[in-house]
Amino acid sequence: MVASQFSEVRPRRRAAAAAILTTAAFLTAGVVTAPYAAADPDVRSDAGEIPDGLDDFYTQQIEWGSCDGFSTDGSDLSTLECAKVNVPVDYGDPQGQTAQIAVSRMAATGEKVGSLLVNPGGPGASGLGMAVVGTGTPLAEHFDVIGFDPRGIGASTPQIVCLTPEEKDEDRAEADLDRSPEAIAEAEQEAQEFAAQCAERTGTDVLANVGTRDVARDMDVLRAVLGDRQLTYLGYSYGTRLGTAYAEQFPQNVRAMVLDGALDPQQNSDEQVLNQMAGFQQAFAEFATRCTTLAGCPLGDDPAGAVQRFRELVDPLVDSPAATADPRGLSYSDAMTGVIAGLYSPNMWEPLMAGLDELAAGNGDTLLMLADLYEGRSADGAYSNSAEAMTAVRCVDDPASTDRAALGELDTRLREAAPFLDDGYGSGQAPLDTCAFWPVPPTSTPHTVEVSGLAPVLVVSTTEDPATPYQAGVDLADQLGGVLVTYRGTQHGVALTGQWCIDTPVVSYLVDLTVPDGDITC
Repeated sequence: MVASQFSEVRPRRRAAAAAILTTAAFLTAGVVTAPYAAADPDVRSDAGEIPDGLDDFYTQQIEWGSCDGFSTDGSDLSTLECAKVNVPVDYGDPQGQTAQIAVSRMAATGEKVGSLLVNPGGPGASGLGMAVVGTGTPLAEHFDVIGFDPRGIGASTPQIVCLTPEEKDEDRAEADLDRSPEAIAEAEQEAQEFAAQCAERTGTDVLANVGTRDVARDMDVLRAVLGDRQLTYLGYSYGTRLGTAYAEQFPQNVRAMVLDGALDPQQNSDEQVLNQMAGFQQAFAEFATRCTTLAGCPLGDDPAGAVQRFRELVDPLVDSPAATADPRGLSYSDAMTGVIAGLYSPNMWEPLMAGLDELAAGNGDTLLMLADLYEGRSADGAYSNSAEAMTAVRCVDDPASTDRAALGELDTRLREAAPFLDDGYGSGQAPLDTCAFWPVPPTSTPHTVEVSGLAPVLVVSTTEDPATPYQAGVDLADQLGGVLVTYRGTQHGVALTGQWCIDTPVVSYLVDLTVPDGDITC
């Protein structure tokens, strides 16, 4: 997912975001801790070391059954088995409140190597549907492929809850572009109210422990409960941060790890969002170049004029939503969210082009459909909690900026980096982000990864990835001492999408632990 100080990229007003999928681990405000404190093992089981005080969690028996009632994002789980695994809400108090992690399984069809844990990214995305990853490849034969909803997300409980469906619809309907001092004050008041609602409806004890640090510890419990002595893992996008956090905490427990669409743990949120906005600008330029070669392109016939034509299409929505079959209409905010969703992959360019073509004719159905997909809204008006979970995780994963001058400068730089997203309301000022009002402190900070005793890992990075720019993968591979697999293309995440030159070394590595002899480019 993507979010930014740009109001047009923010999927929701009160959940205003200042970073992308998330950054890296950091220090709690006022409390000095290690970026990711490794657990001290004191007991050995068939599944490896058990950290002190966690015997009951590591040795619990998993009971597989139907996935009825587990899907929260529309994923078809009918071919899978599901279960829930208990973990502590607070690993510092393992005898206290517990949480339940929803997991799914596609059982191995042949000689089993172990379990392959998969995460799709986010933060906030349900991962239960990821258990079908690898179907038709040797992965399905040799691994129980395991999807999971991280703590607080999807079918895992207790859930992160901040807004009602009606409140989410209301937020999405507002453009909220004004950057006058009065409007900034109002935006900050609403951000403060949103944070208070999250605390009231979720509980601060849960919010304080939903970050990457804690999800990585949950992954080790899952590894043990699944009966694996070491973890085999595939993480996309934000899932690369989870993998990195796990490698830092439990390097001896890593069998194999593929990290695709990487986040660089060294970068702060400002650096990440600037790089991401530049990435989406590049993706827009490539989309426009393709579109303008086709007859009837809604962006015209000249790529040089595509940004201006795009703004002519979307700017009127600030005052007048486009008509849709749904009574909500297409708001400016939803139009921008739909466009962002369409730029993640060339596979989405056709519906994006259709959506812009419809908009030129005054209709917003396709762009609203794309925005609903991105926002996790189903046809009956219900939402997954992916959007609010993204905010909750980000606010404990990244230190909030409270420097108003720096935020104003960042807003200006973002507009310069992505002119197709610039609404023209920039004033050199910007409101404090929601995380500045978050009711619990962060639990990690940007840092350089230093891990000893880690098995070789594969980091996959795409040269024109709009959401997680290529260089982040280069830098993460260097920090982890891993092998870099480069894909020349324009999309977000590529492993197991049918690109044989990527899938072949990835599958061989995961199944047979065959490490490529040096970096790969295709």
